[in-house]
Amino acid sequence: MNTPIYDFVQNYIGKNPVRAHMPGHKGYCPDNCGFSCAYAYDITEIAGADALFEADGIIAQSEANAAKLFGTAKTLYSAGGSTLCIQAMLALTCKSGDTVVAVRNAHRAFINACVLLDLDVEWVYPVYENGSVISGTVSPESIEAAVLSAGSPACVYITSPDYLGRTADIKAISDICKKHSVPLIVDNAHGAHLAFLEENIHPIALGADMCCDSAHKTLPVLTGGAYLHIGREKYSARAKDCMALFASTSPSYLILQSLDLCNAYLDRYFKQALADTARKINLLKEKLLDVYTICKSEPLKLTVYTLPNGLYGFELADILRKNGIECEYADNTHVVMMLSPFSTNHDFDRIYQALIGITAFKPAIPAPPADFPIMKKAMSLRSAALAESEAVPIEKSIGRICSKTATVCPPCIAAAVSGEIISPECINIFKRYSISIVNVVKCL
Repeated sequence: MNTPIYDFVQNYIGKNPVRAHMPGHKGYCPDNCGFSCAYAYDITEIAGADALFEADGIIAQSEANAAKLFGTAKTLYSAGGSTLCIQAMLALTCKSGDTVVAVRNAHRAFINACVLLDLDVEWVYPVYENGSVISGTVSPESIEAAVLSAGSPACVYITSPDYLGRTADIKAISDICKKHSVPLIVDNAHGAHLAFLEENIHPIALGADMCCDSAHKTLPVLTGGAYLHIGREKYSARAKDCMALFASTSPSYLILQSLDLCNAYLDRYFKQALADTARKINLLKEKLLDVYTICKSEPLKLTVYTLPNGLYGFELADILRKNGIECEYADNTHVVMMLSPFSTNHDFDRIYQALIGITAFKPAIPAPPADFPIMKKAMSLRSAALAESEAVPIEKSIGRICSKTATVCPPCIAAAVSGEIISPECINIFKRYSISIVNVVKCL
């Protein structure tokens, strides 16, 4: 598969032109640092380089390559991560004042997009397990109930895989959405690789109307590189315009080239490399099962529920860090490690040796309550988020209206959303995730 964006830039560098255009570094790294190669490849929209949101040249060709690989009606590039894609997907399906049915463990990027677009949310609370409020099971029946309760929602929005690696039944949820003529949007930020498993379980393949993939999370793409995948042609015509509403007018050509080069890798090597990596991760999980509680997850995550070993998740993460292993995420209850085909056999061995080398376990820690308070709303998302606010200790926030959404960060999952009344039960969630200060609407 060709790589038109990268090839163009490579050819441009070879001509050694006078760069009488942006950016100001002119292809040179200050002090000739080790990062100098990246500077040479960092260009702007010069003649022939195409333009991301008016693409009809090399970028359009590269995006068409990606669409072919993922099996979509259209795939568009984002240099602003999945955040930009989420904003565009909501803009494509919603108008000001509309209601979105969304599962509660949505990323802050979704909530912020609702603020920008003035959308209301009908929350679906998943069934939480093991004391975590960032991951839970959502049933198709609960989605249907919320769709009926909302009346005529603009779309259904679901996160799958979630941050601990749990996946939802996208096919069944898609069938329900089609039954009620409601578009299904999926935050698939952690699942770009799902299209390349032996069984394609990518959201578009399972019936989603649109989804976003953070390519940089699981594929060899620079941070900020993402895909907006469109499953139905009806959304294609306005997609670029909606992306342009929120995006920088100076997208990174380094990111675009990495997305372009990724196409060739996906085409030639990835499917076999992914299968090999998934097998190695499964073997690692099997070897650890005698000692640890390993959570069911999508193939590239190793998620450990730590409380049965008498350790809080952040304690296990600290032990791993002392052994030279930096985890993706840790909280009171879980540790998440993300692996990929670029993880070496030595990496796998170090993880195993570090985990199996821990012998001084303490008595099991009881799991905190596995529920989340049903929050009451006093103001719209937009009104509360843009209201004059003040930061207060959580103990003084009971009964106040949340202004800036309070998130478990990372992974930016909401503990209290703008416009909601903070309850005593909510304070318990704050404490569990070390949130000590919250922004509330200022009293007049």
